[in-house]
Parts: sequence; C-alpha cells; structure tokens
Amino acid sequence: MATKKTPTKKAAAKKTVAKKATSTARKTTAKKAASKKTAVKKAAAKKTAVKKAAAKKPARKKVALAPAAPPAPPENPQAHALARKIAHLLSDKKALDIVILDVRGMTSYADYFVVASGESDRQVSAMAEHVVVKVKEDGVRPVGTEGTDTGQWVLLDFGEVVAHLFLAEMRAHYDLEGLWADAKREMVA
Repeated sequence: MATKKTPTKKAAAKKTVAKKATSTARKTTAKKAASKKTAVKKAAAKKTAVKKAAAKKPARKKVALAPAAPPAPPENPQAHALARKIAHLLSDKKALDIVILDVRGMTSYADYFVVASGESDRQVSAMAEHVVVKVKEDGVRPVGTEGTDTGQWVLLDFGEVVAHLFLAEMRAHYDLEGLWADAKREMVA
C-alpha cells in the first residue's frame, strides 16, 4: 500500500511565501509598465497640444460693426411746400407755437405734420376753415377733416400733410411733439 506523504507545515509555508513573492513581483512589474505607458501617453499629448497651438492662427477680435443707418426717405418737395403754406396760413390767423414735424420714414400715411394751437375753440375752428378755403384755391382738397364742430382738436388730412390744430390745453394733454420726438422739427414764426 502506498502512502501519501503529507507536506509538512514548513514546506507548505515556503510554497505560499514563494507564491506571494512571485505574485507581488508580477504586480510591481505590471504597475511599472502601466506607469511607463501613462508617462508616454502624457508626453505624446503634450507634443500634440504644442503642435496644435503652433498651427492654430491667433484669434481675431470681433469688431462690432455699427448698425447701418436706415436709408434717408426720399425728398418730397411738394408735400414740404404744402406744409409750409399751411403753417403760414395758420400764422395769418394768429395761431400759437406752429411746428412742422418731418415724419417721413416714420409713418406710412403722411410725410409732414403741422401742429398749431389756438387760444379758444372759435379761433381753432376759424384757423381750420381759413386753411381749407385758401388751400382749395390752389386746387388741393382735404382728404378728410375731423373736429371742426367742437374746435378742441381739429385734424385736416391733405394726404401727405396732416394738420393738427389744438386748443392750448388739449395740445399739452396729447403732446404730439413728445410722441414724435425723433422727428425733425421746423418752427414757424
């Protein structure tokens, strides 16, 4: 009968120590190899970053362009002449604070506003009637009129020119000049 020899405790301990030593050695060599690989990768990454930076052109600063000014609206000498004529007719009837507002390019329905005020509702109505009569003599008829009955705010629409005739308090209340603050103004004395 054959008997198996059982290893002694010393021999078993030697084998486990040897196994641990070889596995530890394997682990350290693996760690060294891994650290070499990462060092090589880092160096390669630095080289490519340097190459990219050298190849890249310097960034240009963006220059903010000024917004293009809108094109100037076309001149309309006939409408301007009519606005000046209305303003002078109003001054004949002692209108106060006569202003011509150039609203070309700001509205689609008129090129000029004539704004004036009177001291009473009778004066405002008389100014409106005088303007309509004198302009009709030149062959220009109003497209529409509003407010001639009350005389507080009379509107005379001549197409390209609109005349606003106010009672002084109503003019201050509605403040058309403030509403059209961007419009060019021409004061008429």
